[in-house]
Amino acid sequence: MRGTIIALSAAFLAACAVQEKTVTKQDPIASDFDSQAHLFLEEVEGEKALNWVRAENERSLALLETDPRYATLKQDALDIVNAKERIPYGTVRGDMVYNFWQDETNVRGLWRRTLVEDYESETPNWETVIDFDKLAEEEGKNWVYKGVECHFDRYQDKYYCMVSLSDGGKDAVVQREFDLQNKSFVEGGFVTTEAKQGAAWLNRSTLLIATDWGEGTLTESGYPYIVKEWRRGTPLEEAEEIFRGEPTDVGAWPMVLELEGGSKFPGAIRAETFFTSSKFWLGTEVPIAWPVPQKSDVQGLFKDQFLLVLKEDWAPEGQENTFRSGDLVAFDAPSFLKSRGEELPDVSLVFRPTAKQAIEGVAISKEAVLISYTDNVTGLIAPASFDYKAGWTVSPPAPLPEKGNAGIAFADKQSDTIYLNYEGFLNPDSLYTFDVAANAVEEIKSLPAKFDADPYVVEQFEAISTDGVKVPYFVVRHKETELNGDTPTLQYGYGGFQISLTPSYSPFIGKMWLDNGGAYVLANIRGGGEFGPEWHQAGLKTKRQIVYDDFISVSEDIIARGLTSSDRLGIQGGSNGGLLMGVMFTQRPDLYSAIVCQVPLLDMLRYHLLLAGASWVDEYGDPDIAEERAWLEQLSPYHNINPSTEYPEIFFVTSTKDDRVHPAHARKMAHRLQDLGKPFLYYENIDGGHSAAANLKEAAHRRALEFTYLAQKLMD
Repeated sequence: MRGTIIALSAAFLAACAVQEKTVTKQDPIASDFDSQAHLFLEEVEGEKALNWVRAENERSLALLETDPRYATLKQDALDIVNAKERIPYGTVRGDMVYNFWQDETNVRGLWRRTLVEDYESETPNWETVIDFDKLAEEEGKNWVYKGVECHFDRYQDKYYCMVSLSDGGKDAVVQREFDLQNKSFVEGGFVTTEAKQGAAWLNRSTLLIATDWGEGTLTESGYPYIVKEWRRGTPLEEAEEIFRGEPTDVGAWPMVLELEGGSKFPGAIRAETFFTSSKFWLGTEVPIAWPVPQKSDVQGLFKDQFLLVLKEDWAPEGQENTFRSGDLVAFDAPSFLKSRGEELPDVSLVFRPTAKQAIEGVAISKEAVLISYTDNVTGLIAPASFDYKAGWTVSPPAPLPEKGNAGIAFADKQSDTIYLNYEGFLNPDSLYTFDVAANAVEEIKSLPAKFDADPYVVEQFEAISTDGVKVPYFVVRHKETELNGDTPTLQYGYGGFQISLTPSYSPFIGKMWLDNGGAYVLANIRGGGEFGPEWHQAGLKTKRQIVYDDFISVSEDIIARGLTSSDRLGIQGGSNGGLLMGVMFTQRPDLYSAIVCQVPLLDMLRYHLLLAGASWVDEYGDPDIAEERAWLEQLSPYHNINPSTEYPEIFFVTSTKDDRVHPAHARKMAHRLQDLGKPFLYYENIDGGHSAAANLKEAAHRRALEFTYLAQKLMD
């Protein structure tokens, strides 16, 4: 009955809102202002640019850090990031679990390990493998750990790894060979120069590597397109080319797949665009293309079955079976290799999502393929097994709690160990072992609550977008919230690159927002992957306005339900979500009173010329194509600021060291507002990559600034 009353009330309020609304989206300006005047801000570390940045940092920090709430919020954030009660997620190698750990003492972090049986106990006995704070101090670098690529040498019964290190948090890294048993970098081992790069072990003495080989060897997006075979004991410069893409590609990367018998074969993935890629076998004189759709993602091999997730419909030539976008399919790899690429074996269906489901990830363990998928935006994990006679069988999902998000924490084809995790808006992370045969889980670790969840409730609703499509969203609020439009509310969105936003536990939201009287809304708008590839593709290029209409529809729906009002509604998003924030700022300044715009894209007429921007033309459109440029002129927040419009005071957050989304996006739009005398706040972290934070202290500082700003705008 209560749900019916709310629905009827919402319908009445929505009708009233339609009648009373007089402000609509701003007409596109496609401003003819002199954007050349801001080009100096594209010089990332130019003196003039950094002088402007420092001045704006100083002005904005003075306004935020002097707020009485800032000190408390910063301490809350520090307590959260430095909390020792965190699940140490890790990777199993042999009988050890390896984990990367940061806290207030180990700011840059430790790579450490413990025995599997110790790991599953309450008090693991950790052994340090690499101390990155010590390494940075010894070498005079601001090292940020970016992961490892490991190889198991069966003859020596030990692991060797390529450790990736970033100076300041950039995507560009240096890779160094590391001996796990001896816990030391290999003297005379593989070492790369700094670049955006990818490497894969072919064997103990051979790496396949794509990197910056010198002038003319990077794509327009700044990624490598030449893959070489690098043999131990030879200089990197003498590596032998085995595959070449094109400078117009997004990039090309090595791939190594291992058959059941242990034999490995080299491959490459050539990404012609962000969403299309060709897959190649390099075991012959001429690379052989796998005859699979370009819009598909390789998931690996299980019992020699080559696994793919499709992002377009597929009817394999000469076969009766047809497949849909979103399916997980497989075929026999040895048969394909034996035919030297001339014949595609029969393709079989492994898993087909329903209209409300979407595959989020696939992991391969020794005994099963684990399929992570969402069902109406909540997460499930189902194991799939293969028999050469019976084919594929998908078992019921692992018995984890409902209405949250389940994920695969660890699975590897060399290991019997499987770890799953679960979390919800009000449920802290928990880690489980998963017994596939018994379809049983056992909780081995769980986080203590970082805020009291008892007063709060999670609800899921649907807003009706401009084309009639229902857009789901979650609301987290106090149980006693009065639906009188007076609740300070933060709405978050992303809407791009087929990235799904699912329920997750955020101590920051709980402690720093909910506990201070706010409500939180997560919008599952198109452009994301919540309902599969079609949900994403509905908002590509010139169709992108529907993504923004979805977000606006959610905002209007929560206002119609009485949760909040435009005076109390703030929004937040980063990267592609930062572009979303910029569009909301220019299209609906009447609807929001606070906008946190993090590491954003904002100049959509030059984005393809800045850092990795050229790799995203499949998502946004190409400014060099007339039809797409015309649309981008209407979209680009930087170009659509109306001098006569009153805007809310937006808060830009970015990073000097971000080598993915150029800090000039935020710089130039902020400067444009400055030129027009419009209010804004600006903070640029001089270190830190695309996360805008190089370490935990800086991450806490950024969070405190953002929530102080939101409190000023929505709670005062």
